[in-house]
Amino acid sequence: MYTRKNQRDLTASEKRRLVNALLELKRSGRYDAFVRMHGEYVVSDAEDEVRAAHMAPSFFPWHRRFLLDFEKALQQVDSGVSIPYWDWTRDRSTRSSLWADDLMGGNGRFGDDQVMTGPFAHSNGNWPIRADITEGVYLTRDLGRRSNPLELPTRADVDAALGDPVYDSAPWDSTVATGFRNTLEGWSVGGERWRNHNRVHRWVGGLMLRAASPNDPVFWLHHAYCDLLWDRWQRAHRGSGYLPVEPLPASDPQHGRVFSLDEPMPPWDVRPSELLDHRRWYRYA
Repeated sequence: MYTRKNQRDLTASEKRRLVNALLELKRSGRYDAFVRMHGEYVVSDAEDEVRAAHMAPSFFPWHRRFLLDFEKALQQVDSGVSIPYWDWTRDRSTRSSLWADDLMGGNGRFGDDQVMTGPFAHSNGNWPIRADITEGVYLTRDLGRRSNPLELPTRADVDAALGDPVYDSAPWDSTVATGFRNTLEGWSVGGERWRNHNRVHRWVGGLMLRAASPNDPVFWLHHAYCDLLWDRWQRAHRGSGYLPVEPLPASDPQHGRVFSLDEPMPPWDVRPSELLDHRRWYRYA
């Protein structure tokens, strides 16, 4: 078992080793394979396809397995590396150490949002964007959305999600009005859009707005925190659990599109029930 730490608590050595492992995965081409895979599993409500990764109950277990696979790849480069988490309810500023030159690098410049500082700046030659290119070959960010400022989610926003005792409910998509999953994933809840997880993607901006959002390495730190919040919800509601438990009947419009507790999720054919407890692999500091 290994430990995932808050990024603000990383030592200089831990930051350097993480960055070096990320850069090596990028050089080898393995990093871009993860970006492409994520893009393949961004499926909206309106699409008549299975929804494993987003807008569905399996949002949390799917991403847990995705992060585990990525973490294993990092550890094949450096066995002492793990994915840190970014608690965006505490580190809410563009001046946070998260955005320093020794970790994620800074904001994009005015005009084209190109990141010019830190290890992932295109000008340093180490981070060409190859997967799902739409606007350029460089990493982009617009932290806080300068043209129309946006705030990161607050502790109260997260507490509202953690306080819901129900994991998810019908119609098991982005329109669910209650339940921990959609309140934390952050689609349309109570008439408000882009909450929690989704709001963070929008706050970072640039490539984090797209299906290929792992092109920005802060993706992993963001989702590690979402994974930690799932663990906190489980601990707070021990009498509740993943829903739906049973496969949806053929009469349900979501039949065959979302995954119940023991239905294997693509691309691994792993069941949500196998990913409910992270403690066999890692703990959170």
